[in-house]
Amino acid sequence: MSSIKVGIVGCGTISSRYFEAGQKFPIFDVVACADLYVERAQEKATEFNVPQACSVEELLASSEIDIVINLTIPAAHAEVGLAALNSGKSVYNEKPLAVTREDGRKMVALAKEKGVLIGGAPDTFLGGGIQTCRKLIDDGWIGTPIAASAFLLGHGHEGWHPDPDFYYQPGGGPMFDMGPYYLTALTTLMGPVKRVTGSTQVTFPERKITSQPKAGEVIHVNVPTHIAGVLDFKNGAIGTIITSFDVWAHELPCIEIYGTQGSMSVPDPNNFGGPVRIRRAGADSWSEMPLTHGYSDQSRGVGVADMAYALQSGRAHRANGDLTFHVLDIMHAIHDASNEGRHINLESTCAKPAPLPLDLPPYTLDE
Repeated sequence: MSSIKVGIVGCGTISSRYFEAGQKFPIFDVVACADLYVERAQEKATEFNVPQACSVEELLASSEIDIVINLTIPAAHAEVGLAALNSGKSVYNEKPLAVTREDGRKMVALAKEKGVLIGGAPDTFLGGGIQTCRKLIDDGWIGTPIAASAFLLGHGHEGWHPDPDFYYQPGGGPMFDMGPYYLTALTTLMGPVKRVTGSTQVTFPERKITSQPKAGEVIHVNVPTHIAGVLDFKNGAIGTIITSFDVWAHELPCIEIYGTQGSMSVPDPNNFGGPVRIRRAGADSWSEMPLTHGYSDQSRGVGVADMAYALQSGRAHRANGDLTFHVLDIMHAIHDASNEGRHINLESTCAKPAPLPLDLPPYTLDE
């Protein structure tokens, strides 16, 4: 089986994970990389033995490349993604798919028109933690899921990130920054959402940066930083989600799923592994379950590998455009519901992504 050729646009810190994935998964090879700062692309190309470091325009014009991994900042996801699609390449975007619904719809529609694939991060739901939870739910360990809760609470990025401003601009905030991990996991385990409502607020309109190199600069906050949402799933279950950059400390779980025959504690969806715990009806304590799937360590790039397999076989890929757009739609709808004081019925939907098969060899996704 020949490998799929991949190009990376955006050579910041997170790009190293994708370069490493290209060295681990036989299904794809990273053959080019690009960045607005060409020297940054050259550094990554040297570090990871990538044949070509070039401009974004040169990468998109290359007839050799099948998939573009778009690791630009959220505000550039649509511009770069649409340009790559127009060049006839499949696109794997970092989260979120786009900043606006309109751009997300354009990307999904253009991919279908061009006969290529669109999708993106997060791919943590393909890790051993969430896949084990999916297996247990599908096998009936907690009965029929009836409710779920999810919490991402912290105090933002200005105390540690070297350039935290964009986290407080459109496309950022706790929901758009971290919500994709949680909502993708919930959709994988519970299915699509049909209706939402929510409340949002900006607690601190200005934030002072205390991290280097911009310590002392003031960020003007232009997105909600505490968001509480209610999710009505298509299967009848009810979910709650809170994401916040305004909380100093808490003792809440990441995700819990509640079923007719028991409860499940789901590991941090920002990671690939983590403990999976079950407490069934009548039990007096929680039981940690063995992981049924691999990819429990850092496995960013498994979603790209899955897209590459799909390109070769014609099967559906899991971190696909319908899923990533549905997550984008949910996030916007929660904000819109707060602004408009109402429930919002979602127009988007998606299928639950297929579970990974059991007992696959390492760095292999298809039998």
